[in-house]
Amino acid sequence: MINQLLHRLIKHIDSFLMACLLFTMLVGLFVLYSASGHSIDRVLAQAINIAVALSAMWLASNVSPQHIERAALPLYILGVLLLIFVALFGTTSHGATRWLNLGITKIQPSEIMRLAMPMMIAWYFSKREASLRIVDFVIAAMLLVVPVGLIMKQPDLGTALLISASGFYVLFLAGLNWKFLLGGIVSVGAMMPVFWSMLHDYQRKRIEILIDPTQDPLGAGYHTIQATIALGSGGIAGKGWLHGTQAQLDFLPERTTDFIFAVFGEEFGMLGNILLLVLFSLIIIRGLIIAADAKDTFTRLLAGSITLTFFTYTFVNMGMVSGILPVVGVPLPFISYGGTSMVTLLLGFGILMSIHTHKKLVSS
Repeated sequence: MINQLLHRLIKHIDSFLMACLLFTMLVGLFVLYSASGHSIDRVLAQAINIAVALSAMWLASNVSPQHIERAALPLYILGVLLLIFVALFGTTSHGATRWLNLGITKIQPSEIMRLAMPMMIAWYFSKREASLRIVDFVIAAMLLVVPVGLIMKQPDLGTALLISASGFYVLFLAGLNWKFLLGGIVSVGAMMPVFWSMLHDYQRKRIEILIDPTQDPLGAGYHTIQATIALGSGGIAGKGWLHGTQAQLDFLPERTTDFIFAVFGEEFGMLGNILLLVLFSLIIIRGLIIAADAKDTFTRLLAGSITLTFFTYTFVNMGMVSGILPVVGVPLPFISYGGTSMVTLLLGFGILMSIHTHKKLVSS
């Protein structure tokens, strides 16, 4: 009886992917304990976030891909409507209007689009796969531009970039011609002066700081300078858990969220960084294998986009902390403190598991 119950609970869980995710989150809890100044309360709060996110992942893994596909259009429409409500009635905090106040709680609708966007474009291409034309890629691009434009207006450049990436990956995997891709890159390059004029002052400052963080070492460049010092001082084997001076002496800002990778690099060194990269790589490889084995266009495009968006999360955060990308406020997956990103990420992996395990059930 117990064995049957256990089998029902885990039959839609991919064991290899789950093991990699759990181990990565365990590493995250250890790093968070150090980064938070040995705060048990912060670690317990993150453990609760993980429990909630794992529950969401389990629920998503038990929903068949057919039901997920049916939800794509309504979820996208809901997300766009909520973004419009944010623009009209949103709550402003720290100069950004990103939240809707529902009385009992506040929600950030842009988070919905992290999954709704690739689901919508994958759904659109799955309906058009028999007669896919250039105009379909144009329409899909417009489906991407509308919510991204609303999110950039908030402003929230980090989320806008991630959602843009998730939509682009679907376009790419659907067979976007390399000539159009190259033309798009050239067009974006030519439009850079226009984009530059549209950026907020603090966003321009971030790009300038990327080029030379020493121009404002105690202001906008402080985060980048302290993070690179922490990473460099870790050396080969690191200073040891709980012994990173940049974090423990409070030099490193945002050390439990956006810059937690600097804490990890200082305490565990290059060897620890390699281990973390191996973990992330195993997760990405498993996701791509699931995408390659998917049984139809919708699941293949969605699984590929979810996996490559996870790669983008990781690359952008590590690049930001290392000083090779501007600071855009993207957390390190499963390591940074936070509930919203944890739930969003594990929902995505729950969908991946659903795609893989339901495929096996159908084929058998």
